[in-house]
Amino acid sequence: MSHEDAASTASVERTPEKDTRFFGQPWALTHIFGVELWERFSFYGMQGILLIYMYYTVADGGLAIDRGIATGIVGAYGGSVYLATVLGAWLADRLYGSERVLFASAFVIMAGHIALALLPGFVGLGVGLVLVALGSGGLKATATSVVGTLYAADDVRRDSGFSLFYLGINLGGFAGPLLTGLLQTTLGFHWGFGLAAVGMAAGLVQYSIGRRHLPDAARRVPNPLPKKRMPLVWIVAGAGAALIAVLALTGVIRADNLAVIVIAATVVAAVAYFIVILRSPVITAEERSRVWGFVPLFLTSVAFWSLYQQQFTVVTIYSAERLNRDLFGWEMPVSWVQSINPVFIILLSGVFAAAWTRLGRRQPSSPVKFAIGAIVMGAAFLLFLPFAGTGTNGTPLVAIIGILLVFTIAELFLSPVGLSAATKLAPRRFTTQMVALFFLSVALGTAVAGQAATFYDPADEAPYFTVLGIIAIAVGVGLAFSAKPVLRLMRGVR
Repeated sequence: MSHEDAASTASVERTPEKDTRFFGQPWALTHIFGVELWERFSFYGMQGILLIYMYYTVADGGLAIDRGIATGIVGAYGGSVYLATVLGAWLADRLYGSERVLFASAFVIMAGHIALALLPGFVGLGVGLVLVALGSGGLKATATSVVGTLYAADDVRRDSGFSLFYLGINLGGFAGPLLTGLLQTTLGFHWGFGLAAVGMAAGLVQYSIGRRHLPDAARRVPNPLPKKRMPLVWIVAGAGAALIAVLALTGVIRADNLAVIVIAATVVAAVAYFIVILRSPVITAEERSRVWGFVPLFLTSVAFWSLYQQQFTVVTIYSAERLNRDLFGWEMPVSWVQSINPVFIILLSGVFAAAWTRLGRRQPSSPVKFAIGAIVMGAAFLLFLPFAGTGTNGTPLVAIIGILLVFTIAELFLSPVGLSAATKLAPRRFTTQMVALFFLSVALGTAVAGQAATFYDPADEAPYFTVLGIIAIAVGVGLAFSAKPVLRLMRGVR
């Protein structure tokens, strides 16, 4: 470790408020969002071509899966990614610490992308998606938790720091779909999946160099599991794996009901998690009240993500069938639409971060930010209505750019704020697992997005966008009117 890095680490650990070398944030933040940048490159690069890979015909390089089933699989896979944060968070809080779980998860993700690239047909699809889901789940909860260790509990830079973290990872989210989509249209789907694997390998190299400079708090195991309970852990893990295998072999778990199963599993996991934390004897009355204050934020987050995550289902279908992708006589790849949102994140994250920093204590509270995010997200769905009925390729590209701009504004009001709120409201012994609870709301919303997409009909889309848009707006308005009692439960956390 160089003298500069040692000084940086000491500064982060002892007086984090004085380390402002990275746009006013701790320098150690660069190491974390660096690996997330490459992980997002691989994740969004793969996801940008995943749905069309499944439902395109064999002649076009796809698997010819029914489109409705394919959207359900994408939703189930996306939900499983966030559901797997529960496992990653538990491993971090009870066995290995956040930083070590993050490092191991990156290897699992890379293996998943390699499987998609090299293994043929349905075998590669199944093995690849399972590995990427498990690895991404482990990385997501732990990376966010490590970011939280860089700030004191009352540091007003937390929300702006998480916004900059969002900026870094979206650089990868922007480049991934562009490059994998270009390879998919020129060389084939498996070349695109292979590039995703290369991107994750680059992330591993980068993180291997910088991980030793993170504060010791990132490696701490906050609630160590007694050694005598380890045999029980292995028994439960083996029984769970065996149960899933039996259900799949007997036809209970099928491709056409995966989204429903993930929805049910996520609801059970979320309820169980809230019960475990709230009934834990190691948390204080103040911490318990803050967890109750997180419940309405969790529910609003579910409503938000059930619309937002349709970028990878409905918006992909819309881009393939309803969007005019002609650029001066050249047809833009479908996956390139997935790079529009990261561009706006890159442009606006700094604006939001600066706004929250400038407002300081005067900025809107977390419940109000959540409410605005849900309302704006509902409005984004209503913006599809002027183009309903315009026929095949009838929607101009500028329209989808504008709609995804509104998606992005909604996201910046809720997503980085949700990550920050989870770390602020978390009981001391359940820090990473509270982050996992936030990701469970994303899991539930993502699975619902996949299931809802099965009802989308490009020939009669107005009812679909109208109903979902109004529901999201109603949820946001409800939280806005409940902001004061929610803040009372949050006990001084805003």
